[in-house]
Amino acid sequence: MAYDETAYRRNTDDEVPSGPAAYRAGVASAEHRHRRPDLTDTGGTRITEPFDTGRLPAWDGRDRLGVHIGWEIVLLLAVAAIAFLLYNQDSAALRRPDLDGLLIMGAAVGLLAMGAGLSLRAGVPNLALGPIALAASLHYAENGDQGLVTSAVPALGIAAGGGLVVALLILMLHIPAWAASLGAACGVIVYDQLRTAPVAVQGTYDPSAHAFWLFGGFALLAVFAGALGTITPVRRLVGRMRPVSDPADRRGGLAALPIVAALVVSSVFAVGAGVLLAARTPDVPVVPGTGLEWTGLAFGAALLAGTSAYGRRGGIFGTLLAVTGVVLFLDYADRRNFDIALFAVAGVLIGIGLLATRLVETYGQPLRPTGAEQDWNAAPTSGVAWSPEMPAPAPQQERWDLGPWGNGR
Repeated sequence: MAYDETAYRRNTDDEVPSGPAAYRAGVASAEHRHRRPDLTDTGGTRITEPFDTGRLPAWDGRDRLGVHIGWEIVLLLAVAAIAFLLYNQDSAALRRPDLDGLLIMGAAVGLLAMGAGLSLRAGVPNLALGPIALAASLHYAENGDQGLVTSAVPALGIAAGGGLVVALLILMLHIPAWAASLGAACGVIVYDQLRTAPVAVQGTYDPSAHAFWLFGGFALLAVFAGALGTITPVRRLVGRMRPVSDPADRRGGLAALPIVAALVVSSVFAVGAGVLLAARTPDVPVVPGTGLEWTGLAFGAALLAGTSAYGRRGGIFGTLLAVTGVVLFLDYADRRNFDIALFAVAGVLIGIGLLATRLVETYGQPLRPTGAEQDWNAAPTSGVAWSPEMPAPAPQQERWDLGPWGNGR
């Protein structure tokens, strides 16, 4: 047997194939040598999924951020173009007091977008964001006269508790998050539609005095969360629910933390957004509805920001740029009397965001190993391969006594 045959180049603990079928099976199973070691959850169940990249074969490497930076440059140019159009239409839109309204709207949409982006990165999209925001607006409109804290704290507690219940259902039953959150959204919509007429805002809180602080806080939190998501251990922990093989496979005990955090925090963000939307225009009553248009707008902005619909991958400044562009466009459309429904805007944003997801998934995956990083024991594709460190094997001659009945056995 020649030194360059596959049996010599295999690992010492591998079984030498005994025939063509076994050889092909051994080559086909080569991807398992690239997988990370099996993980064991708290219940002792073996988890053999490629945890770090979500692709087969999976090798250890960082997601490339160049595609996110390029996409964020495109978003920056789009925001500059929309701001230029808005300034030409009405320069007062970018000066106080109109600017205060833009900043408050940006903070509200930004909270929704951050909630959607966080739940997307964790692989547990929270479709109840819009109905929760509308419920918070209605609750504040009815109880705002008791004070901001008194009216907002119960809504925050209920939203956090609801997010925790949905997270526990997802963890215990291992069901798709979109289905569980959609069921929760239906329950919240029932609460929203108990009102048969618009509700006048009773509160006296004026967020325009804190407009710069509100938007600045959102911007700082969005950039910090995006930068934190570039750290490899954090990204892997948050994106542990990213689908990689069989979606029914459990992801282990560590998956509980990002699931609970994503659903609870996103629900709390939705409450804050709803209160800001109601307090922003105290003279305009809150109209009961489904709130699903705000869900669409939130996920449209998150996808437009470069957050992958599959989970884990996302940029740094994308959420801030996407929210800024969306708010400027909504104000521009209102000043031009375009009368565009939020559902239409959300649909377009989701469509563009899905294209961005395809871009991120195609060019954001880790680089494939090349050269010396490739598996040294891979089978040769053609011809006879031999190592330059080893002398060329002497040509073998057939011997009559090497058969099964010879004396050389």
